[in-house]
Amino acid sequence: MTAPRQQTTAFEASLEGIGLHSGMTAQVRFVPAPEHHGIVFQRTDLPDQPRIHAQLENVVSTDRGTTIGNGSATVATVEHLLAAVGALQLDNLLIEIGGPEVPIMDGSFQPFFQAIRNAGVQEQGASARVLHFKEPLQTSGPGGGCYTAIPFSSFRISSTIEFPHPVIGRQYGSFDVAPDPFGAQLAAARTFGFVKDADALHERGLARGVTLENAVLMDDQQLISGALRWPDEFVRHKVGDIVGDLTLAGGRMQVHVVAERPSHAGNIELARALVSAATRLAVGAPIVDIQKIMEHLPHRYPMLLVDRIIDFESGKRIVGIKNVTINEPFFQGHYPGHPVMPGVLIIEAMAQVGGLLLMDAVENPEEKVVYFMTLDNVKWRRPVVPGDQIRFELEMLQFRRHTCRLRGVGYVDGQVVAEAEMMARFVDR
Repeated sequence: MTAPRQQTTAFEASLEGIGLHSGMTAQVRFVPAPEHHGIVFQRTDLPDQPRIHAQLENVVSTDRGTTIGNGSATVATVEHLLAAVGALQLDNLLIEIGGPEVPIMDGSFQPFFQAIRNAGVQEQGASARVLHFKEPLQTSGPGGGCYTAIPFSSFRISSTIEFPHPVIGRQYGSFDVAPDPFGAQLAAARTFGFVKDADALHERGLARGVTLENAVLMDDQQLISGALRWPDEFVRHKVGDIVGDLTLAGGRMQVHVVAERPSHAGNIELARALVSAATRLAVGAPIVDIQKIMEHLPHRYPMLLVDRIIDFESGKRIVGIKNVTINEPFFQGHYPGHPVMPGVLIIEAMAQVGGLLLMDAVENPEEKVVYFMTLDNVKWRRPVVPGDQIRFELEMLQFRRHTCRLRGVGYVDGQVVAEAEMMARFVDR
């Protein structure tokens, strides 16, 4: 099956509103982003305009919403916006925000979903990251919450919630997560709360922006904020929250999630378990082992930096693994007491994986050597340290006679550590 392509928005879009908890006004602007950029928030109201990648490792709080941060810079209540991003299957997007919290708008996912959809979805050239699963897994959350994730051909979420309130009670819903069904069945479902909790939340500096127009509010017996959009609007909103939190996993999902009493904390733990399971499966058994690699590459210790090839599509793409251990000779001087893999060697390892793809594209590869001629758009995203396993994914961009162009990305635990475009040439040994 051909891997889906990465996507971003075709044009910019923006909206403005107040934060549910902070009560502060903020404008949000969606900006198209290049391949392998990821989903990134940028606090335009702060000095230096710090960026925060929408990744699990940056989650700093799940108290009444999901907050991500980078140092002292944070963005709160990201789940509604990220649900729209995930449902529309965007991989790359810059989200400029002029405040500490995503606006609540009408309390649903709809304003974000519609703003992005109106801006258009633009397909890009690189393959999207897809999380595959082989075995079911189970996780738990606070308050008796539990989750089961089952391998599936697409992305679906089924959830049960239960509240001791006559308007809610016990509700169940099951929904496909894709642009059209999300837009029709989940996008308009609003957040909800209880008046009895207001004073306690205000004392903690929360719920300062809550109004009858941006949340479904209830007293002890009934609604006080108008009619529901669906009788089961509550469980629909909880499913949308799961979509938003799982978007932090950084990949398209092929799984059926069954959730009982979901919460933001439980959703994040599920996302971490899914990433871990998908990473273990992706590593899998090698289709090309080290002995075969040594037949095709001239490199030897200490410069052979590929351990296995786990995926291969002739003339199109290749996926290779480099296991980084403390025994690597370069750690003796880079740096004592703070071992970090040199960036140039990360790119060298990437190029060696690419070289294996190229050797399959020529006749008599044993008589050829690949020389890399240029490197473009090289970026290092985070350090690589002992114990990491780098997964290199490379795609063939162009092949003409004896030269070719490749694009590569390196991942550790699903997070981008390096990327580059490179041009290479075949020469006789």
